[in-house]
Amino acid sequence: MKVGIVGFAGAGKTTIFNTLTGLSAEVGGYGGKDKANLGNIKVPDARVDTLGDIYKTKKRTFAEVSFTDVAGPETTDGRSATGLDAKLVNNMRDVEALVQVVRGFENPALSQPADMARDIAAFDSELIISDLIQVENRLNRMKKEQKVNPRERELFEQCKEALENERPLRELEFDEESHQLISGFRFLSQKPQMILLNVAESDIAAGVPEAVAARAAERGIAKVISMCGLTEMEIAQLEPEEQVEFLKELGIESPARDRFIVAAYDMLDLISFLTAGEDECRAWTIKRGTKAQRAAGKIHSDIERGYIRGEVIAYADFIEYKSEAKCKEAGKLRLEGKEYIVSDGDIIHFRFNV
Repeated sequence: MKVGIVGFAGAGKTTIFNTLTGLSAEVGGYGGKDKANLGNIKVPDARVDTLGDIYKTKKRTFAEVSFTDVAGPETTDGRSATGLDAKLVNNMRDVEALVQVVRGFENPALSQPADMARDIAAFDSELIISDLIQVENRLNRMKKEQKVNPRERELFEQCKEALENERPLRELEFDEESHQLISGFRFLSQKPQMILLNVAESDIAAGVPEAVAARAAERGIAKVISMCGLTEMEIAQLEPEEQVEFLKELGIESPARDRFIVAAYDMLDLISFLTAGEDECRAWTIKRGTKAQRAAGKIHSDIERGYIRGEVIAYADFIEYKSEAKCKEAGKLRLEGKEYIVSDGDIIHFRFNV
């Protein structure tokens, strides 16, 4: 999963990047728009560790989240003074989801006071404008082309109408054919988006203000979380035992990284299936509703192409019986075909032939 950390300058994006990744990228105007910070985090999954202990495995591999943090545009009254430059837009097009960091603290380096509802709408408008330019350019090219797919023209006219009415493309429903026609354009306002409120330490326990949640919902953004980037960045640098103590004092149940991952998986509707053995225990991330043959492709395209069947054990059943042999004796090992919908926590051994 590749996530872009975006938002207006001064919102604390790089601080949030450091909080989530545990890295120490320079904050506070770190070199302009030509520089991007890149980092990965492993997704905590106790199931991998438990299976590793049972199998006494040589290797444990967790799912990963990749982050791209790029400098955002300056703001004037909550609007962009410089727009979204090409470097920023290209970086945003390359990610699967956007996390807009919204300033909820007073920054003496900025002339405008914090206004989270304003900045949510303003940045989303920048995404809409960027997409509208792209849609209009495509429609203009269609006028010059001799052969044009009527369905594509109709689809882009539909997108243009929505964007002109300040509706992000994430609010539109696309069938499979339409999705294939526009997927290559990687529209920004179509990407799943989460709002991450970067608030003052005194506001951590307050949660997400109703007005801010309402403004996000108006833009088709359902997932909003909050954290104090500066404080939680410092906590992230501590040893795990010390982290628990400081988080408890602040009234926070879990580290920022863990809270973010739960929210991101929920936003993208992701689950994990597992493979286990003496060589390796591993978590594989897929979309909920993925069929077994497609899930096999996460491991290798040859397994998907030559799929025969999947030998499936639910994680809870494996923990109860402690071995594949005992699960099989108890009737808990199932043989599933290509159309089987994989469930979260399924332990799968794929049989294939190429």
